[in-house]
Amino acid sequence: MADDLYKTIEKVSEGLYKDKGSKFISYVYPVTCEEEIKEIVAKLKKQYYDARHHCYAYMLGHEKNIFRAVDDGEPSSTAGKPILGQILSNEITNVLIVVVRYFGGTKLGVGGLINAYKTAAADAIENNEIIEKTLDAYFKIQYDYILMNSVMKIIKDENLEVLKQDFDNLCTMNLKVRESDYARIKSKIENLREISLDLERIA
Repeated sequence: MADDLYKTIEKVSEGLYKDKGSKFISYVYPVTCEEEIKEIVAKLKKQYYDARHHCYAYMLGHEKNIFRAVDDGEPSSTAGKPILGQILSNEITNVLIVVVRYFGGTKLGVGGLINAYKTAAADAIENNEIIEKTLDAYFKIQYDYILMNSVMKIIKDENLEVLKQDFDNLCTMNLKVRESDYARIKSKIENLREISLDLERIA
């Protein structure tokens, strides 16, 4: 896999696992930041307010260096880790998996819990589609209107994605390009002079 490619999921999907009366409802979400994760977990806790546990794990970043596993009251490493294990085994990132447990009255034991959370997480992933994405650079340029033709030629020649634009005396455009192409595009744009370029993020 190229350095600027990574695997993630396409959409939100659900899974389900039942054992001895306990029900494990799983959700997998494509995510980009921890703030988004907090909002999703809070929403699910509100939606499933009567559930015993809301366990989850996530992985963020192209380099997969931001991750966490949460047991939410289950015995240590019986919930969050098995969920995280499914993220790792599928080699995906920018993903959150939450498993909501309704207790059925019979304890499952350590092995039973690990299997339940692992299976519920796997089911949610199986009901999704794993896709390949490029690591992209998001940047903003500002320039005088007289440079419009030159700027548009670069955008057309390089097939840049325009995310937002505002044409006035001073024009502003928000653009996206594959990260591996960014340095070359930056140089090309800055050669126009009288133009400012600001890198906003790489994701």
